[in-house]
Formats: sequence, C-alpha cells, structure tokens
Amino acid sequence: MSKTLRIGTRDSELALWQAKTVEKQLNDLGYRTEIIAVKSQGDLVLDKPLYELGITGIFTKTLDIAMIKGEVDIAVHSMKDVPTALPQGIVQAAVLPRANVLDILVHKGSTEFLETPATIATGSLRRQAQWLHRYPQHTVVDLRGNVNTRLQKLHDNAWSGAVFAAAGLERINLKPQTYLALDWMIPAPAQGAMVVVAMENDSHALEALAQLNDIETEVCTAIERQFLRTLEGGCTAPIGALAKYDEANDEIQFHGVLLSIDGQEKLEIQRNFPINEWKKLGFHCAKEILDNGGAALMERIKTQLKK
Repeated sequence: MSKTLRIGTRDSELALWQAKTVEKQLNDLGYRTEIIAVKSQGDLVLDKPLYELGITGIFTKTLDIAMIKGEVDIAVHSMKDVPTALPQGIVQAAVLPRANVLDILVHKGSTEFLETPATIATGSLRRQAQWLHRYPQHTVVDLRGNVNTRLQKLHDNAWSGAVFAAAGLERINLKPQTYLALDWMIPAPAQGAMVVVAMENDSHALEALAQLNDIETEVCTAIERQFLRTLEGGCTAPIGALAKYDEANDEIQFHGVLLSIDGQEKLEIQRNFPINEWKKLGFHCAKEILDNGGAALMERIKTQLKK
C-alpha cells in the first residue's frame, strides 16, 4: 500500500466533491492518495452546444490523456459523461453506489409557466426532447457550464426554469427549495452514478478500487450503457435509459426511450427481465427500438446534427 494513488479529476466543485469521496474511501482502506485537478475542454468551451463539440468524451479526454501519460493513476467521473467505449488501455475499475437518478426542474418560485408559452434551459438533447414532447408550447435554449455556472445563468436570464440532475445539486448542497422532480423524464444512462477508471495493467490501483465497487449499480448502469451504445453507434441522440433491480422478484425493470430532437417522435420500451438475463438486456431492448422505427429515426437525427 506504499504507492500514492494520484486521483485525476476535473476542477469543478462537483467533480472535486466526487474525487474527495473516492479519496476518503481509499484512505479509510489504508491507501495513500493525492488529488490532481485539470480543466477539460468541455469546461473551457462554453459557447457551443455539446453536440457540436463531438460530445463523446469531451469531459473525460483530458483525464484519459493524463492517465495514459502516467500523470495520474485513476480518474473519477460522473458516469453519464463517460463514453461507452473507453480508450485502449483504460478500464472501468469501480462503480460507486448510485445516488438520486432523477432530473429536476429548478424554477423561480412559480410553476404557472407550465400552462403557457415559456423558455426552459438545458444543454442536453435528451432533456430538451423529453421536455418538448410534454410541453410542445415551450422553447428550449442551450445551457452550458458546471452546476454553479448554470444556476447563475438561470438567475441572470429571463428563463422560467432549467433542468438539472438532482444528484449533482444534492452532492454539493445546492438544491434549491424551488424545484420540480421530473419523475416522468427518463434519465441519462448511468445518471446518478460515479465511475472510477484506471489503467488495465495497474494492478495496485485495480485492487484498491475493486473494494469500492457496488455490484447492483454496476449491473444496472452496464445495461443502460449497452442500450445507449447499441442505439447510438457513436452519434449523440436524445436517449434515456433506467434499469432498476427489484429485489422482491429478483428481476431487472428496464425503461428506455429514443426521441426526435424536437420531441415530436418518441419510441419507448418497458420490460421486466429475470436477473440472470442482464448481460444482453440493453442490447435486446435497443434492437427492439431500432427494428420498430428507431433505425430510421437515428438516421434523421444524424442528418439534423450535421447541419
């Protein structure tokens, strides 16, 4: 245990909270650690929507490079930001127990705007499409930056509200009183989960992190990410997925959606599966959507995003 584990993280308040959470758990097990914070391109370029930046890995690439160069040993991420295919040599080493999976709408004290034309802010195509599906009379504007920046932008603009992941606000005690829980909105695959990655040949780091892994969260997020990977094929699209373990029936409850960017088209699947079928569950659910109009919808989404 003599070697110090260097923990790479983005330098936002939320990212540092996540890194410190992992650090404390490793310290409690007797490991020595050091936190090394870096700025990612996703944090530096705030004037473009994420999908224009070629979203895959925009928040993780800087840390991937630092790991491959040997500048950090492990990296902590919000799992929903991590591409479904990791760079060669880097492996998922631990998934921590999942927090709140829901999206919430932070508003300014009144929800009367839900019945009228209004402007809602989000940087996520998934949130935009699901919001417009439910509230077609609304306008959605792009919102970028870390959690603190986005809350400030909501305060500074005449928008009626903005959509956030509940877990991020809860972790750093920024969840305001004025919010609506969006229990109808299917979250991003792996939302609310933190993942720690390491180099596949670093047995010291892998051995340490294996002790932090939560098997239930690992299984559920693997299903959701497999669903995403099968649908997307490397393209950004409005996709939501949530897998839950039902202990009473020893089964997985899965709910997945694919929407058009304007929210007018919505393809969804809800299934319960025996737990022993989990390994191909995300794949089969995605195939069912692709075979029932999803493949054509994905082509239209790709065309739209290229414009």
